[in-house]
Amino acid sequence: MTLNLRTATALCFALSMCALLAVPTNFPGLGGDARVTLVVFVLATCAWIGTSIDDTYIALGAGLALTVTGVISSDTLFGTLGDDTVWLLICAFVLAAAVSRTGLAGRAAVFLVSGARTVRQLVHLTTAALVVTAFAVPATSGRAALALPVFLALAKVLADRKRLVVMLALLFPTVILLSAVATLIGAGAHLITVSVLWETTGQHIGFTQWLLLGLPLAVASSHLAAELVLLTTTRRADRTGPVHITPEQIQRHSEQPVTGLWSQAEKRCVLLLATVIALWCGEPLHRVPPALVALIGAVIAASPALGTVRLKDALKTVPWSLLLFMAATMAMGVALADSGAATWLVSGLPADASPTVFLATVITVSTVAHLVLQSRSARSSVLVPLVVAASVGVGVNPVAAALASTAAAGFCHTLPASAKPVTLFAQLPGTPTYTPRDLLRLSAVLAPLTAALVLFFAVAVWPLLGVSVTR
Repeated sequence: MTLNLRTATALCFALSMCALLAVPTNFPGLGGDARVTLVVFVLATCAWIGTSIDDTYIALGAGLALTVTGVISSDTLFGTLGDDTVWLLICAFVLAAAVSRTGLAGRAAVFLVSGARTVRQLVHLTTAALVVTAFAVPATSGRAALALPVFLALAKVLADRKRLVVMLALLFPTVILLSAVATLIGAGAHLITVSVLWETTGQHIGFTQWLLLGLPLAVASSHLAAELVLLTTTRRADRTGPVHITPEQIQRHSEQPVTGLWSQAEKRCVLLLATVIALWCGEPLHRVPPALVALIGAVIAASPALGTVRLKDALKTVPWSLLLFMAATMAMGVALADSGAATWLVSGLPADASPTVFLATVITVSTVAHLVLQSRSARSSVLVPLVVAASVGVGVNPVAAALASTAAAGFCHTLPASAKPVTLFAQLPGTPTYTPRDLLRLSAVLAPLTAALVLFFAVAVWPLLGVSVTR
């Protein structure tokens, strides 16, 4: 079997690094556990980059190797599965299944887009609706699946205006990816970041603090991206034409009611979701952990009397593979920190680096990392432990550095395979959609602008919200 260039390059790099680390006289400041950790870390990263092996399988293999070699204990490996953030994500998916079952997404779409009278209004109202979904549905792939029927209905209504359909096809995944930073449950990478910060620095970021820091960035970046999508995929004539989408038009292409009286199930689901979100946001007042709030909400959502979905059906929507991946990579992060490997890796960085320059470098690397590591969670698993260790050495606040890296890693629009939402909306039989050239044209403008926006928030906005640049 022949190896492609990418696989061969990754294999050569991995073997070379492992050979160097295996010689005790090389890198005299590196301990035994740190050497083993780096070997496992290099092999796992190269496997993620250069092979088609499932990311979760690689992560579990790395976690197992670190446990067998004694770098971490079995309690550390298995204990990550009981982490609060894992339970938070499980329960959030159960709640999302209840929301999806009721058809509330269609009603929300009608409420917003039927008020649009111009193309620009349609774009920004759709963007606002997609940002809101970050509070109801965890993970970008889940939000993309929820939004797809809404897009298909709009595409059929606008079938005679092909450029607008292509523009909307690109708008949906773009906003879904950039707005994920709004909430802690927006992406699995966020939970990995929170875990790494807690394990390495003892600093905890709760749902409310993440919301305070992430929501303004999500709104700004999403609407900036929406304007860029509009300008790069349509012509002036397309943008000046009027738009009038009625609820009746959307209803013709929707299986569930989008108008009329609300059912009892819809009313209960909205009340439950609003209560859960309010309790999440009010964590500093009542001190109930977000995972416990989510568990209470999930139990009610799946209850025979008050629920809208059966528990076994809701649990089928939980991405168990992602949860195992998160748990294994959390264990890898613990190993990097506890063994001293992360500190050694960044020990050669200049200690007098400017905080702004350091953050700019972190943001740039995190922005382009999707070209090498396609999994958003894998990018955070590799980058965040190193960023946190490096920030301590140069006097930068680890929370600011980790958040900046995670937010910048949300940009993954360059190729159709760069993210699952981009792949999903690029493959729609019978519906006009974007081409790889459209993605490249958008990315050439969007990448530097979103990176600059993240840097602006890190140095100018987040300090006003309690996260300083320096320690």
